[in-house]
Amino acid sequence: MSNNTKPLILGVSGASGLIYAVRAIKFLLEAEFSIELVASKSTYMVWQSEQEIRMPPEPTAQEQFWREQAGVAISGKLRCHPWGDVGAGIASGSFATLGMIIIPCSMSTVAKLAAGLSSDLLERAADVQLKEGRKLVIVPRETPFSLIHLRNLTSLAEVGVRIVPAIPAWYHNPQTIEDLVDFVVARALDQLDIDCIPIQRWQGRR
Repeated sequence: MSNNTKPLILGVSGASGLIYAVRAIKFLLEAEFSIELVASKSTYMVWQSEQEIRMPPEPTAQEQFWREQAGVAISGKLRCHPWGDVGAGIASGSFATLGMIIIPCSMSTVAKLAAGLSSDLLERAADVQLKEGRKLVIVPRETPFSLIHLRNLTSLAEVGVRIVPAIPAWYHNPQTIEDLVDFVVARALDQLDIDCIPIQRWQGRR
């Protein structure tokens, strides 16, 4: 049984690199975490564009979809929310959580959060974490950053958001794409004090 009594909110925005979300879901579910997942409207288009896969909008079907993508059939708890359901539990500050991670995080989402805008459930849930003083981690996947991007990221950092760009390390001698992805996901989850990915951490020079 899991000791993780509070759920973690996992937001997936329309940035490229959905493999980051898939790998995060895989390891969190295998570690018996409870996930409240919300994917933005743009995520549907990214799945279609990058993988030629249709992500179902219905919550139950979408839960099965993410589990199939992550290769985790029954472990952990996963509840999916429609992007437009701003009345969901995760839209309220009274809904207790471990925090929230947005992975990957688009620059559009960054801009809206920095401006205090929340036009869908993902943005509203993130705004709630900010107002409640809870942990919010974003994994932006963009290059290069414009000055506007950098200013928006700075605004978020100034209010305590942890920013973990999708930049892998190489000292762990990665052999696969998944090795590179998992390193980024592990470092992002580190910001939430979650250690559930078996990566090789830096041990100093030998």
